[in-house]
Amino acid sequence: MRSARIWLFWLSLFCSCWLAAGWVSSAGAVDDKEKTSPPAVVEGEIQLEKPKEPCEPKAEEEVCPTTFGPIITDTAIPIEKGKFAIQPTFGMSFINNALTQSWRRASAGGNFKTYSMDWKFTYGLWNNLEVFVVVPYVHNWAGSVKEPGPNGERFANFGGLSDINLTLKYRLVEETEVRPTVTALFATDFPTGHFRHLNPGRLGTDQLGGGAYAFTTGLNLSKWVKPFIFYANCWYTMQTAYNTREDRPGLVLDENGNLVEGDPVATQVRNYPRDFVTLNLAAEYPLIGKWVALLELTSFWDGGRMFGHKANLPPGALISVSPGIEYMATDKFSLALGLNIDLAGKNTDAALTPLLSMVYAF
Repeated sequence: MRSARIWLFWLSLFCSCWLAAGWVSSAGAVDDKEKTSPPAVVEGEIQLEKPKEPCEPKAEEEVCPTTFGPIITDTAIPIEKGKFAIQPTFGMSFINNALTQSWRRASAGGNFKTYSMDWKFTYGLWNNLEVFVVVPYVHNWAGSVKEPGPNGERFANFGGLSDINLTLKYRLVEETEVRPTVTALFATDFPTGHFRHLNPGRLGTDQLGGGAYAFTTGLNLSKWVKPFIFYANCWYTMQTAYNTREDRPGLVLDENGNLVEGDPVATQVRNYPRDFVTLNLAAEYPLIGKWVALLELTSFWDGGRMFGHKANLPPGALISVSPGIEYMATDKFSLALGLNIDLAGKNTDAALTPLLSMVYAF
């Protein structure tokens, strides 16, 4: 009997252990199921959104291509703050005609040519504001002159510093799909070029500057209209009065009491130059690779004086066209080659001017 009780005890203990093990196993399965299954949605409860499928990558927006910019026409987008650029421009002008008051072409009266080397230094002062200085060197030649100098000179040359320019540019409007870039400009030309005490024997080659302070204000514009990039300048320039010396023939009495020309007499002349308007247009067209085509139409038009004494110098005007080609060598260095052709004008000279310009940015 005792042995039977012992056997029943061990049988009941084994069954209890087996049932307990089964209950623990089933409870663990329920817990795991609750961990892995999404919770049931209860009315009034916010359900999290399912993760969205990854979107297709958007196409990158096209941006205006980087170019050299026009050679003569000024650009509108200022250099970045803290950046610095150097741009030398070389030109050799061959004067082929004189343009008369009536817009006709006449003989230049000899063989005249001018070599110019302009060094432009640009710096970004602040965001949207740049300043640049242009330091020009000029060398003039005169040959086979029809009207010789006082001692029969028919050949002469002279070179030196011309008028230095200081310019500030501030961007007013940034370009959008509709609006162009609009930049305000203020510039001053200083009369650092030789313009006084001209030597008649140098046949005019020693006049390197205009003689006046010139104050310019206006607007620059640019707009990318794929595939072209357009530029425009509209400036108004006022010039101060200045003095020059003019050598005039002096009159003396000869042996017979007649007036004849004697030694030249120097007299001071007060000059009142005219205000003038500058209108420039340019367009660039990116070609294959790093090459860009360029076309410019530049002009200036003399008017009256807005302030001060009435002008006493004749009005002038000049219209020119300049085709060119640009090469974007690297991100920091590029160069351009052009040919400036004077088409029409009055009271000035017409010339052909090959141009070479380079830019290096730091």
